[in-house]
Amino acid sequence: HVQLVESGGALVQAGGSLRLSCAASGFEFSDYCMGWFRQAPGKEREGVAYIGRDGVTTYADSVKGRFTNSKDNAKNTFDLQMNSLKLEDTAMYYCAAKRWSWAQYNYWGQGTQVTVS
Repeated sequence: HVQLVESGGALVQAGGSLRLSCAASGFEFSDYCMGWFRQAPGKEREGVAYIGRDGVTTYADSVKGRFTNSKDNAKNTFDLQMNSLKLEDTAMYYCAAKRWSWAQYNYWGQGTQVTVS
């Protein structure tokens, strides 16, 4: 019954912005660490942005200063604000969750496509 559902992916021009959202259900959202990952064709999945239970965020070097993630425990949502998009940001973006900081991410959404042209 654990579900993560991403939304917000679209086709955008380079330099534009998108806001991705992850709606969570079936678990105690406030007790989990959340992360955004992406995978482009022919490339390995990479971590993009993370947020801990305390709200502290970390980012991949490639997106620092451009992407911002946030978590709303009251609404059970996890968002990724993407600004100044580049062609290399094109990928399928996935929302993920884990109970403990030392654990592997074990809950995953279905993905939402971001294409930058």
